[in-house]
Amino acid sequence: MDKQLMSGTSAVGEAAIQAGCRYYFGYPITPQNELPEYMARRLSEVPGGVFIQAESELSAINMVLGASVAGARAMTSSSSPGISLKQEGISFLAGQELPAVIVNVVRGGPGLGNIAPAQSDYFQSTRGGGHGDYRTIVLAPSSVQEMANLTTLAFDLADNYRTPVIVLADGMLGQMMEPVRISSRKRKKSPAKDYVLSGAKGRPARLVRSLILDPKEEEDHNWKLFRKYQRIEQHEVRYETFLLEDAEMAVLAYGTAARIARGAIKRLRKEGLKVGMIRPITLWPFPAGIIQATAKHLHDFFVFEMSTGQMVEDVKLSLEGRGRIHFHGRPGGVISTPAELSRIISRHYHQSRGKRGR
Repeated sequence: MDKQLMSGTSAVGEAAIQAGCRYYFGYPITPQNELPEYMARRLSEVPGGVFIQAESELSAINMVLGASVAGARAMTSSSSPGISLKQEGISFLAGQELPAVIVNVVRGGPGLGNIAPAQSDYFQSTRGGGHGDYRTIVLAPSSVQEMANLTTLAFDLADNYRTPVIVLADGMLGQMMEPVRISSRKRKKSPAKDYVLSGAKGRPARLVRSLILDPKEEEDHNWKLFRKYQRIEQHEVRYETFLLEDAEMAVLAYGTAARIARGAIKRLRKEGLKVGMIRPITLWPFPAGIIQATAKHLHDFFVFEMSTGQMVEDVKLSLEGRGRIHFHGRPGGVISTPAELSRIISRHYHQSRGKRGR
């Protein structure tokens, strides 16, 4: 398929349909409203496509659960406070080991906040968000093309690991338009879904549940989930590096913030400052390995987020006390420019260079 100009939300919607999603359940909230609008139109054109604007976010996530337990590829989307309302259902999906894709187009917060782009839902996404010992795979696109590519990947990962997957974008990525190519190739065959509740005629009955009243049985189930999360950490870490080979300072940023950081780094390189970047694509599992490997020859890490500094914690955990961490954030929907960020990185770079020289 040739490239076409699409918004981030439209790219997600089309990629989902091409990935086999036939069920979308959502509830309107800005700045992601263009996604349910797109799905309402496109699913009506696809055989078997079902779009339902639910009466609430709680209803929407439980409709996803119902479609998933019946074997369908299903998704929902929302923005920050709407995702908060879905957390109980996401915990149920994780506990019942059901695949689902949840798209969060983040807005400024906390509370109702505003509709400007932010990255303040990092903790919510990477720490599970709801109750209980569970994790969700979290994918962080930084372009409209990645909005499409990572949506396709999200459905495959959800099926492969029987787990909910979150695509974590923001209002800027959702609204911006870029050339994008949506793959229409025949998708990979999904793993056999031997848990599907499709009627028990001719076979033993099945039970899908997250209510496990016996403590020992619940403990065994939690350790089973834990082992699955360990497999995900071993096999599904994704990241990108930029000008890292000779860098004396590494910037860590994801999503829209990484786009701004890339522009800042290009400016700094023209000034002769050896700055590179590590861009996490999976926020969970977090790419701790590349950070630890980089820390063997580089001691300064600069974290840039559109928040007050949530990813900083994962960088600290990855470094385990090695290296110096610098931080700059713009929360609440305020967006830094590459010029502003380059000045701030430059100041930290020269301060650190002075310390290295002593």
